[in-house]
Amino acid sequence: MKKHNRNNRDGKRQTGGSSSRPQKSSNFRSQGKPRRTDNRFGNADNDRGKNTNPDFSPLKKYRKETSSPQQNDKENDTSYKTVYKGRGKDQKPVFGNERVSDPNTRFKSGKFKQNRFIKNNRFEQEEKPEYNLKKVKPQLAKPTSSEIRLNKYIANAGICSRRDADKLIEKGEVKVNGEVITELGYRVLLTDKVVYKGKLINPEKPVYVLLNKPKDFITTTDDPMNRKTVMHLVSSACEERIFPVGRLDRNTTGLLLFTNDGELAAKLSHPAEKVRKIYQVTLDSPITKTHFEEIAEGLTLEDGLVNVDDIQILSKDRTILGLEIHVGKNRIVRRIFAHLGYEVVALDRVTYAGLTKKDLSRGKWRFLTEKEVINLKFMKK
Repeated sequence: MKKHNRNNRDGKRQTGGSSSRPQKSSNFRSQGKPRRTDNRFGNADNDRGKNTNPDFSPLKKYRKETSSPQQNDKENDTSYKTVYKGRGKDQKPVFGNERVSDPNTRFKSGKFKQNRFIKNNRFEQEEKPEYNLKKVKPQLAKPTSSEIRLNKYIANAGICSRRDADKLIEKGEVKVNGEVITELGYRVLLTDKVVYKGKLINPEKPVYVLLNKPKDFITTTDDPMNRKTVMHLVSSACEERIFPVGRLDRNTTGLLLFTNDGELAAKLSHPAEKVRKIYQVTLDSPITKTHFEEIAEGLTLEDGLVNVDDIQILSKDRTILGLEIHVGKNRIVRRIFAHLGYEVVALDRVTYAGLTKKDLSRGKWRFLTEKEVINLKFMKK
C-alpha cells in the first residue's frame, strides 16, 4: 500500500514507501547536524520581532520614495517608509527597528480611507481652548444680616449680661465708632468699633470649658500676689478670653465652669435660677442625728435662713455626707457645718448645673458638648 507523505521543502508531493526526509534516530545529534541553541521564539537579547530561524527567508521589501529630491539623498531619513510584501496567509511581515508608523500612508484603499486617519489622528495633540476668566463674574453668596443688638454684642464679649449692658448704655459708657450711644435696642455690625472704658470690645465665639479643680488654686482671673490661679490650668484651652462662673475656695475641689458667654454666666450665677450643686463633704467627726435633722430642716445663719435641697450620709462612720444645695452664698457649705461645730476636712463639688466630672480627672479640663450647652441655656428651675 502506498504511503502518502506531506509536501517537502520544494513543494513537490512524493508517493511511495521511501522519503527523502532523513529519519530521526537515536544518534540524530551525532550526524553532523549542529545543535540548535537559539530560542524557538527568539532570544531575549534580540530586538523585538528579529528573525532567528535560518530556514526562513525574509520577505522582499522595497522603499517608496517621496517626491522631495532632497529627502531622497538622505538614507536615514524617516520619510522613507518601509513596506513589506509577501504571499500566502502564513507570510507575516517582520518589522525592524527602522519602522516608522505613519497612519496617513496606511490603508489607502477600501473603507479605511486616508481622510479617516487625518480627521481622527490620535497622535496629534489637541489644543485646549483659551478661556477669558476675567470676564466670568464670580457668584457671590447672598448677603445676610450681620447686625446684632448692642447689649448682645457686649454680652458676647464677656463684659456682663444683657441687662447690665443696657444699664451701661443708658449711662453713656459705651461708644460705637467714636459716638456715645444711649439708645436701648441700638444695633451694630460685627465690623463696628465698640469701646467700653477706653478699651475696644471684640465679639468672640462663645467657648465653654469644664475644669475639675484641684487644691491650692484660687478662683480668680488675676492675683496681685502671684499665687496659683485656676486660669493657669485652662490657659491652653483656647485663645478667647474666658472667666470662671462662680467660685470655689482654695481648698475646695471639683467642677468649675469657664466661659466667655456673659449672658449664660449671669444666668447661672443668679439665685433665682436655683442652679443645682452637689457636694461631697468630709467632716472631722461623725455627725449626730440631731445636727443631721437640723440641716435637713434648714438653718438660720447670720445672713438669713439657709435651706438645703437634700442631705445624705455616705459612710458608716457618719463622717462623709452628700449635700445638695442651690444657694450661691459665699462659703455656704463650710459655714453650715461650722455653725454646728464641725470642721470640713475635704469639700468636693461633684455636680454643677447637671454637669458631672465623669471621666474628668483632677486638674484636667474639657469642652462642653453642644447638648450640654443647650441644657444650660434652657435649664428648668
